[in-house]
Amino acid sequence: MRLSRAAWKNIATLGPVGFVPKAPGTAGTLAAMLFLLLARPSGPFFAVLVLAVTALGVVAAGEAEEALGAKDSGHIVIDEVAGYFFAMAFLPQTTGYFLASFALFRIFDIMKPPPIRQLQFLSGGAGVMADDVVAGVFTNVVLQLWRTLI
Repeated sequence: MRLSRAAWKNIATLGPVGFVPKAPGTAGTLAAMLFLLLARPSGPFFAVLVLAVTALGVVAAGEAEEALGAKDSGHIVIDEVAGYFFAMAFLPQTTGYFLASFALFRIFDIMKPPPIRQLQFLSGGAGVMADDVVAGVFTNVVLQLWRTLI
């Protein structure tokens, strides 16, 4: 079964989440955090989930760009979901880590330090997803280092 462009757009925007009036990226990250808080995926399932959402996001974001008529539209938030999932990978699922990952991921995603900013020049869905995935990896590395030091 082939999905319509409208269906891909709904996946990429998480339905209405990507259309909140202020800070849709933060709303998308919050949705990802709430999902993880409720589902509590772990181990191999979490790894498969992260990779599946990322792969789905590449296709959905590419289709949504076409549907919305804009490159890396702010309404596309599946990239924040994948990025936050990368941020939480292999970390304890405690309130502290959920909140620290949320805050650090948003900082990296908004500030876009090198090389994150340069990844925005990739085209299509891969370009939409890449900067958020790397922001999530940066977040995870920082928290893994912090975890090792305490």
